[in-house]
Amino acid sequence: MVKQKYQSVLDLGEKLKIQNGDVQVEGNTLKVWGTANTQYHKDLLWDEIKRHGGENPSDIMADIKVADTTAYAYHTVEKGESLSKIAKHYYGDPMMYQRIFEANRDKLDNPDLIHPGQELIIPNR
Repeated sequence: MVKQKYQSVLDLGEKLKIQNGDVQVEGNTLKVWGTANTQYHKDLLWDEIKRHGGENPSDIMADIKVADTTAYAYHTVEKGESLSKIAKHYYGDPMMYQRIFEANRDKLDNPDLIHPGQELIIPNR
């Protein structure tokens, strides 16, 4: 029953390619663990857990580690995107575009000029 409740969390873990992941059911508690590629992926998993279990769920125990702590995420620019749109997506604040720009000075000369296909580092908050 508890595994069905959190099936979307397990599906997301597969989609995000969580490493060394495993799941066990003990009584009415689901235990999950593994290693996410980035903090952003870990946050996505926790958001999904909270979506089904509330802010402090008592029927799931998750131990999710992060493999790459040097960046919050990595982002491939898509057509129509801007640094402010990307900042809003990852940080919830479009004004944090400058932080992304500074982290990518090696490939960006102007925060208003990004191109589809560019790989950007999204720095830790």
